Amino acid sequence: MSSALGPLSGLTVVDLSRVLAGPWATQMLADLGATVWKIEKPKQGDDTRKWGPPFAQDKNGNPSDRSAYFISTNRGKHSITIDFTKPVGRQLIYQLIEQADILIENFKVGSLSKYGLDYEHVKAIKEDIIYCSITGFGQSGPKANLAGYDAMIQAMSGLMSITGEQTTPPQPQKVGVAISDLLTGMYATTGILSALHHRHTTGLGQYIDVALLDSQVASLANQNLNYLLGKHVPHAMGNAHPNIVPYQTFATLDGHIMLAIGNDQQFKRFCQALGQSELASDPRFITNQLRVHNRQTLVARLQNAFNKQSQQYWLSQLSAVNVPCAPVNTIAQAFADPQVQHRQLQFSLEDDELGQIEQVANPLKFSTCQMNYKKPPPKLGADTLAVLQQQLQLSQQQLDYLKQQQII
Repeated sequence: MSSALGPLSGLTVVDLSRVLAGPWATQMLADLGATVWKIEKPKQGDDTRKWGPPFAQDKNGNPSDRSAYFISTNRGKHSITIDFTKPVGRQLIYQLIEQADILIENFKVGSLSKYGLDYEHVKAIKEDIIYCSITGFGQSGPKANLAGYDAMIQAMSGLMSITGEQTTPPQPQKVGVAISDLLTGMYATTGILSALHHRHTTGLGQYIDVALLDSQVASLANQNLNYLLGKHVPHAMGNAHPNIVPYQTFATLDGHIMLAIGNDQQFKRFCQALGQSELASDPRFITNQLRVHNRQTLVARLQNAFNKQSQQYWLSQLSAVNVPCAPVNTIAQAFADPQVQHRQLQFSLEDDELGQIEQVANPLKFSTCQMNYKKPPPKLGADTLAVLQQQLQLSQQQLDYLKQQQII
């Protein structure tokens, strides 16, 4: 029997994060059913609200305060505008923390201590709070006090050195999305859920230190071990795989395909479908290890064959014998793919001002619980009055005073 509630229903998050890594984590928590109070600076809000074009348009065709960037990562949250640099604003935050389970922030190391919003102050208010700090370089070390941004982290972690085409001299290339931020948000979510389980079994809250640099270095996976075990420095190889051959893109008459040969049996079937059966028994190519050593010779032979037919021809031929391959799609083509459509990765949420807002679904699918897709990315301050009235029982007179003093 399916439940309409998300698996994290009943949990509340105070979200002091901005831009991407923190908001990516809190959108995940919101999708899973948690109530997320996104605290934003009055009249300004999250910087990404202005990171456009494009901006969502209202029902009259006028641009809104919500950019596509902001919309991509703030679904399901309540926008509450509070100026916590002012003592009265801090008291409001404290009262919200008393009702929360989790606090996430991504300010520079030590920045929140002067406002009494660092972990030690917050722990005194809510002893079992799960407090997650996201920074560029972590809470310790020689670079801890520096600001860290995704492109910097992609560069420093080594990711840019292994991305892009192999050229002389090397031309480092960043990934097409802010992958360091996104990975850090995912690690932060994992850490928070782990800490929640620990609290469930022990009653103890805790502090979680998550760094963009740590997350990106950790995510280099096999390339890290290629260096640590192989004792050579990995380099950019375009779309080729450092450890598997053939595992890369090939040009056809009218487009590109991605070939992903994972074992020797697949290679034999591939050679037959390509009309090059003799390659499978060639002593230079019988095993993957040999194919890696003789990469250039083999790839040149394969590319010559691929040049003779269209993309769709080769996709049909290879798929018919269960050889892993795929078209190299644009994002538009990806959303048009029948599999993507079947999995309902594109959907929309109704907003009072903007009408239907396009969204991309969370990839998690539960057999019992449902994801929480009830609230569109919020207009700045849209939920301030409602949350302060309902959660803190503030009167209209008190709210009017706070507005007058520009605290909310």
